[in-house]
Amino acid sequence: MSVSKTIVVKLGTSVLTGGSYTLDKAHMVELVRQCAQLRQQGHKVILVSSGAVAAGKEHLHMSCDLNNLANKQMLAAVGQSQLILTWQTLFNIYGIHVGQMLLTRADLEDRERYLNARDTLHALLKHHIVPIINENDAVATAEIKVGDNDNLSALTAILAQADQLLLLTDQPGLFTADPRSNPDATLITEVNKIDDNLRALAGGSGTNLGTGGMATKLQAADAARRAGIETIIAAGHRPNVIIDTVNQTGVGTRFKALESAIEGRKRWLLAGPSSSGKLVLDAGATDAIVLQGSSLLAKGVKQVKGLFERGDLVELVTVQGEVIAKGICRYSSIDLDKIKTLHSEQIKAVLGFDNGKVVIHRDDLVLLDD
Repeated sequence: MSVSKTIVVKLGTSVLTGGSYTLDKAHMVELVRQCAQLRQQGHKVILVSSGAVAAGKEHLHMSCDLNNLANKQMLAAVGQSQLILTWQTLFNIYGIHVGQMLLTRADLEDRERYLNARDTLHALLKHHIVPIINENDAVATAEIKVGDNDNLSALTAILAQADQLLLLTDQPGLFTADPRSNPDATLITEVNKIDDNLRALAGGSGTNLGTGGMATKLQAADAARRAGIETIIAAGHRPNVIIDTVNQTGVGTRFKALESAIEGRKRWLLAGPSSSGKLVLDAGATDAIVLQGSSLLAKGVKQVKGLFERGDLVELVTVQGEVIAKGICRYSSIDLDKIKTLHSEQIKAVLGFDNGKVVIHRDDLVLLDD
């Protein structure tokens, strides 16, 4: 038997509907068959499933404006139960139980809720139950939404400490150009570094019912690979795509995991909180953080952007605007603006207090530079 892996399979709306406005149950049966085969090989499988809005629309036989948030949330509220019922029925063919988890970004930003979600996920897997995860679209507002199931699947993979993330879509992978308009476009089979040139190849959202596009898949792949999770973008309607992808048969675009993957608390930093502000660093501070693994001192901060409180996550950027790290700041934006460029010994004299000699400790910081 092959080495057991934990595999997150993200199924986009286009894969589950075949481009229509109803669930393609015949294809869903085939996807379940492949997941059941993985489990027979000793692997653990987690599904991140889109399709709630489509399922709600199908169940109600209703035509409504999908650009209206209330309408979309109404369809999601109806469709979630229909979607999970469909998955439950199909997995039951193979004697497999499923469990539903609805998440929002708020569940991941709070450290305690993050750990609770992780424990629930691990408990489901321990008892041989397939977790089926979706965003809680019926109640989530813009402030707490992850926003798309591509990034939600990456956060789920980090939460589960998965080995592989499969992003199944209506495209074979990432191309050198848009294959719909450029006949010379070729499939990129392996990616070792995600840079601005690669991001320029990614387009926008592909369907009215879905929220993701190649750009969000690139974001998801970048987050997952930094946590040591290999990520593959592949065509969801390709025969035996899940099995072939796991068996390393060269399907789709494969993003290699970084060897120096982050662990523990830093995985939460990467997966959970959204950044509240930015700190522009001078060249000395940039080198100290990137090359020496140092903490950030007030002296190295040239500019404070945005409003944030003590304990919020902020981005660290170079004077050229490149984001090099994220970290939890020990000072609010108002206080930090008063002490930027100063030596640590001067903090108390200026503020009347100090929360330590460092602005961001290296234990509360995760590098984003390859």
